[in-house]
Amino acid sequence: MSDPFDPTSSENRRWLSVADLLGGFTDAKIGLIGARLSEGSLTAGRCDLAPSAIREALRRMSTYDVETGADLSGLRVFDAGDLDLGSLSPADAFEPIRVAVAAQAGQRELTIVLGGNNAITRPAFRGLDSTLHNAGLLTLDAHFDLRDTDLGLNNGNPIQALLDDGLPGSHICQIGLAPFANTRKAHEKAKRAGIAVHTLADCRANGFVAVVDRELHRLSGLCDRIYVDFDIDVIDRGRMPAAPGARPGGITVTEFFAAARRIGAASNVRCVDLTEFDPDLDGGAVGALTAARWFAELLAGYLSRNRPGT
Repeated sequence: MSDPFDPTSSENRRWLSVADLLGGFTDAKIGLIGARLSEGSLTAGRCDLAPSAIREALRRMSTYDVETGADLSGLRVFDAGDLDLGSLSPADAFEPIRVAVAAQAGQRELTIVLGGNNAITRPAFRGLDSTLHNAGLLTLDAHFDLRDTDLGLNNGNPIQALLDDGLPGSHICQIGLAPFANTRKAHEKAKRAGIAVHTLADCRANGFVAVVDRELHRLSGLCDRIYVDFDIDVIDRGRMPAAPGARPGGITVTEFFAAARRIGAASNVRCVDLTEFDPDLDGGAVGALTAARWFAELLAGYLSRNRPGT
């Protein structure tokens, strides 16, 4: 079989893809975990299928960026596989997710978690920071995710659950909040907690990546590591119909990719997740290819870590 890493190998047989960078590379500085959580979603669907759909779409991503010259071929990603969460509730899945992320974050410079519904964010964050005082949380999301927890954990309340755990609101920033997709109660909660809130209007006025950059800088002054939740429903619904919670008027995919590259370049970003992508709604594999490009952009950003000006 043709070796895709051999530069003399014919690309008519096989080209080097981002999927080729994943494997059992125990000394890799980047780790990957799939968190196939099927329970606890407010919208019925199959977000638990996202990890395998994204891995498959990575086969269609080249390791070379023709626009910037970024070449990912020298990177390796340790793929820890998918967690066996079965039909566990978010509460019962907390410890398996937390332990898996802690294991990767303890030995990698960047850990990537593929969800799954947004309920994975709380245990994954706790895997990065068990003390709740050393890490900051940045979310790219159309929603506050501050629903009450009285009826249990779900994909609508991971931020509320983290506040309940003791995460300071000042350590949280939420970017991309959409009009008529949130409640007054949630907004008031965020303001009382001291969460930094940036609506879609803020992002249009100031530039989405500029807002992300400013908040990365602010959180860096408070925390020694940062966790980023990429809820894919922050993208405009016309470009992301496979995100059940997406709304018309969201950000562009170009902004999403640019933010991913900027975030990947930040050396104190130690863990990220991608959530709320449902392959069952994904006509034409638009969502899977968007998520795969997001993954490639993260790696391209990571390449520039520790270089002057990053």
